[in-house]
Amino acid sequence: MIKPGIFFSYICIACLLSGAAKGQKSFRKRVIKHSEKQTGIITGADQTNLYFGYLKGKNIGMVINQTSVIGKGLTLSVDSLIKSGITIKKIFGPEHGFRGDASNGADVNNSTDTKTGIQVISLYGNKHYKPTPADLQGIDLMIFDIQDVGARFYTYLSTLQYVMEACAENNIELMILDRPSPNGFYVDGPVLDTAYRSFVGLNPIPIAHGLTIAEYAQMINGEGWLKNHVQCKLKIIRVANYTHNSTYKLPVNPSPNLNTEKSILLYPSVCLFEGTTLSLGRGTLFPFLQIGHPALAGKYSFSFTPVSIPGMSEDPPQKNKTCYGIDLKNYDTNIFRTGGKLNLQWLIELYKAFPDKEHFFNNYFSKLAGNDELRKQIEAGKSEAAIRASWEPALSNFKTIRLKYLLYPN
Repeated sequence: MIKPGIFFSYICIACLLSGAAKGQKSFRKRVIKHSEKQTGIITGADQTNLYFGYLKGKNIGMVINQTSVIGKGLTLSVDSLIKSGITIKKIFGPEHGFRGDASNGADVNNSTDTKTGIQVISLYGNKHYKPTPADLQGIDLMIFDIQDVGARFYTYLSTLQYVMEACAENNIELMILDRPSPNGFYVDGPVLDTAYRSFVGLNPIPIAHGLTIAEYAQMINGEGWLKNHVQCKLKIIRVANYTHNSTYKLPVNPSPNLNTEKSILLYPSVCLFEGTTLSLGRGTLFPFLQIGHPALAGKYSFSFTPVSIPGMSEDPPQKNKTCYGIDLKNYDTNIFRTGGKLNLQWLIELYKAFPDKEHFFNNYFSKLAGNDELRKQIEAGKSEAAIRASWEPALSNFKTIRLKYLLYPN
């Protein structure tokens, strides 16, 4: 059993929000400082000499969010392009919105960017996931520049696929400004059964897929995963000085609840708990760094209490209830790099400890897992070794396919 952490509680929502703001500011500064020391890694977006000239004279659409930054000052790429005289016709925003301040799963409406006056079209609202021909009217070239985290259920992958499909159908080239994957150093997990396709998993890839956005785009084209097997014309600006073994810490939080380096590295393993009744710490300062439920009182001493945090977690699971469970804030995430495996032990352990097993899982779990087998295996008390054995040969086959699309050394 994981050793319980210290007791943690919140005095009031106002204190929480103040602390969250300070904590995120501290994280941002800390990561930027580290990023400047990384071994010469230069994102695609930062290599403006490779693509600014190509954009001149074209009407550009941009699929971007708060991670789409250029330079040490972390200027939004759209602002840099406009300043350089490049014409931006429309902005397309994914889950969490163009500014990255919408809660998970919240519908995001179309709007107008107050700074630039450019129309912002939401690709995460009212089931509008794919740009329409009307959305793309007057656009000569689309740019996709969003930081991914390397997990199948992170929805920016699905946004990429729908944008590729729309571009292919409307004969528009797509430029991808590639960025490193913080979890790109390993491949693991069950390969998605396409009977369980959803916006949190469209294609037969494992949970930790070990690809950058541009590599994944090449796989989408190469494996014929677009509707009617259409092909999207891609122009890729690669990351310089990057390998899949590189350590890369993000300069900007990729989404509101992935607000620390550790949460990003834990995400591929712990996000499966979103398909259970347990809290993953949404509505606290430490989302994805703690797992618990009120029904685990007496079995674990570590506790936390989720509350509503506007723009981060408006209505988190187990809101205003004291949850007991596992503290991961001091977990050594280097284990993922050295072991190359997801952690299944937390899921196995907490299912065994949970008193009401009939209500442990919800219907979302199979979408996250990409099959209905993992739930059945956990319920049947299968060992981690037995569960892992069931992922073959699909996992090994994927690893072989992946090699065809790599842009960077393993």
